[in-house]
Amino acid sequence: MKVLVINCGSSSLKYQVLDMRNEVLEAKGLVERIGMEGSVITHEKTDMEKFQLITPMESHKDAIGHVLDAIVDPNHGVVSDMSEIGAVGHRVVHAGEKYADSVIIDDSVLTALEECVELAPLHNPPNLLGIAACQELMPNTPMVAVFDTAFHQTMPPESYIYAIPYEYYEKHKIRRYGFHGTSHKYVAERAADMLNVDIKDLKLITCHLGNGASVSAIKRGICMDTSMGFTPLEGLVMGTRSGDIDPAIVTYIREKEGLEQGEANEILNKKSGVLGISGVSSDFRDLEAAAEDGNERAMLAIKIFAHKVRSYIGAYIGEMNGVDAIIFTAGVGENDIAMRDIICNDMGNLGIKLDLVKNKVRGKESIISRDDSKVKILLIPTNEELMIARDTYRLCK
Repeated sequence: MKVLVINCGSSSLKYQVLDMRNEVLEAKGLVERIGMEGSVITHEKTDMEKFQLITPMESHKDAIGHVLDAIVDPNHGVVSDMSEIGAVGHRVVHAGEKYADSVIIDDSVLTALEECVELAPLHNPPNLLGIAACQELMPNTPMVAVFDTAFHQTMPPESYIYAIPYEYYEKHKIRRYGFHGTSHKYVAERAADMLNVDIKDLKLITCHLGNGASVSAIKRGICMDTSMGFTPLEGLVMGTRSGDIDPAIVTYIREKEGLEQGEANEILNKKSGVLGISGVSSDFRDLEAAAEDGNERAMLAIKIFAHKVRSYIGAYIGEMNGVDAIIFTAGVGENDIAMRDIICNDMGNLGIKLDLVKNKVRGKESIISRDDSKVKILLIPTNEELMIARDTYRLCK
C-alpha cells in the first residue's frame, strides 16, 4: 500500500508519499503561501531534481489539487492513478482527551476535532481544512488522523493535573496535554531497536530540541510525563517561547507596559525564549556565531536553554527512578554538537557520559555516549511522517 501523508499549516502544506510494503519514501514536497501572492509548490521525487511550480492557490483545496497533480505527473510523479494511494494520513495537533491513538476519520472524529479548535486555534483549523480538501478530492480513499497529543494520553493524573481549582479541569479540560508526541514515540521506538532491547524493559528520556522543544519521560514504552503543557508554551526555553515562568509575571508585565488583551501572550509566544534573551535570533546557529564573537547575551541564552534541558532530564530521572538512555532529536538535538556537549556536561555522577569524538556527528543515527557510560546517549533523526504513515497503514491495510 502507498500512503500519502499530509501536514497542513495555515498557509503551507508538507506532504510525502511512502510505499509501506518496505517503508520507502517515493516523493515529498512543500506548498507555500496558500491564499497569498506567489503561491508555490516544490515537489521532489526520490533520486530526481526538485520540480517547482509557481501558480495561484487560493485555498487548501487548490493546494491539495496541485499535490495530487504532482503525484500522478508522468515525468515526476510516483503513481499512474490516484487509486494507487491506499490511504491518507493527516497530522492533527490536538485531540484533547478524546483520542489516545490514531483513528480512521469519520463524522464523529471531525466533530471531536471541531470541539478541540479552541484548544489549538492556530493548528487544528488548517488541519481540518486539509482533511476536508482531501475528502472532497479523494472521496473513496480512507483517511487517518494522527495526533500530536495522543502519545501523552498515558500520563498519570499527577503528571497532567494542575494545582488550580479542580473544577477548571472538569469544566474546561485545563490540564497538561503535551505535544511533539509523534516524534517522541518514533525516537523511543528507534532507540529500543538500536539498543536491541524490548522497549518495555527501558526507561527513556527523549529530547525533541528545535525552535519548539520538549522533553518526555517514557517508561516501558509509556509516556509518564512531558514538559509542554496545556499549550506548547510551557516547559523548556525555546526559540521564541518563554517556557516555564512565574504566572504572576504576565499580569505584572501587562500592568507595567499597559498592554492590551492578548499582547502579553503574543510576547511570551513570539518575542521571548532565546530570541528575547539574546536580542539576536531564535536560530541557535546565529546564537553560537554571535557567542563566538563575544556576545554575552547570546552565550547566556545558550546556557539558559541547556540549563532547562538538564533540569528536566534530572527531574525525569527522579520520576522514573533511573534512566537507560537519553535521546536527542529534531533540528537542534540532531545537528548542534556544541549544545549536546553543554547539556551533558557535568552529569557523570548520574551515569551520563558523552563521548566528545562520537558526538561530532549531525543528522545520523548514532550512539554518542562513552563506553563506560551507564546511560546510553543516542542521536536519532526524527521522522514524524514515517510514524504517521505507519499508523495509517496499520489502521487501513
